[in-house]
Amino acid sequence: MTIACRLAALAFAVCLATAPAAAQDYPARPVRVLVGFTPGAAADITARVLASRLTQILNQQVVVENKPGAGSSLAADYVSHAAKDGYTLLIGTSANLTNAVITQGLAFDFVRDFAPIALITAAPVILVVHPSLEVNSVAELIALARKKPGELNYASTGVGAAPHLAGELLNARAGIKIVHVPYQGSPQAVTDLLAGRVSMMFSPASAVIPHVKAGKLKALASATSRRPSIAPDLPTMAEAGLPDFDTSIWFGLMAPTGTPQPIIDKLAAAVNAALKSDEAKASYAAQGFDILGGGPADMARTIATDTARWTIAAQAAGLKK
Repeated sequence: MTIACRLAALAFAVCLATAPAAAQDYPARPVRVLVGFTPGAAADITARVLASRLTQILNQQVVVENKPGAGSSLAADYVSHAAKDGYTLLIGTSANLTNAVITQGLAFDFVRDFAPIALITAAPVILVVHPSLEVNSVAELIALARKKPGELNYASTGVGAAPHLAGELLNARAGIKIVHVPYQGSPQAVTDLLAGRVSMMFSPASAVIPHVKAGKLKALASATSRRPSIAPDLPTMAEAGLPDFDTSIWFGLMAPTGTPQPIIDKLAAAVNAALKSDEAKASYAAQGFDILGGGPADMARTIATDTARWTIAAQAAGLKK
């Protein structure tokens, strides 16, 4: 066992020693973690790396189950109605949050019906443009968009998806009009961006960094609160003059509201211990994910901040409940 793993295990043991008896008895059987996306998706990878470490830390099997559909709403609906005992959990994502902002008729309330446990990782999003646009900064892009209102366009992975709302947030914050062009997914959007059929895109960094390094795309900024590990030399949107512009795709562990607080706290301690392990660090770094961590209050603050940010973007896009 590495020194980092020993320290993580010690920290978890200290938290456990001070926990109420109800938390010490948990878990007494396997724990299910539902993911609202297909195997191999970023949420699924995040969940499986975490589950492997939690199985060792909690001395109980933590099983990942995929329940894809409706931008993770199917999985969220299922978990929101599950027993409030800590044995059925959700990998909540910023996709759940955007769905909550723009979708009518959901059978659950993402804020009311879920108890945050801990943030796990974030997939950094960066702003990339086709080289033919001949801009080298966000300021130059905004100036060009003001000079040519409605003539530039940006790709997204679908109406209401994070890349769409990120583009509308840019429009709203900068007072410009760049036209939205939706695609069915990231591969199609990136293909047309590479061909110059669209001007720009807010994209998960891992999908476009190879093309940036090859000179086929130009990266202008990261839409993150701090510079991502996968692109440490890239300025943030805040550094480029647009503060509070964090559209990272985050993943966190959540439980149905009403789950006993001692269980929530025990899971939060276990997640943070898992994230300190060398195995988790290496696995997430290989995917270009940034490790987050923190407790329930930290995740609740992220949800509140993002809800306000995405509401502004949705209103700018004309997407209302």
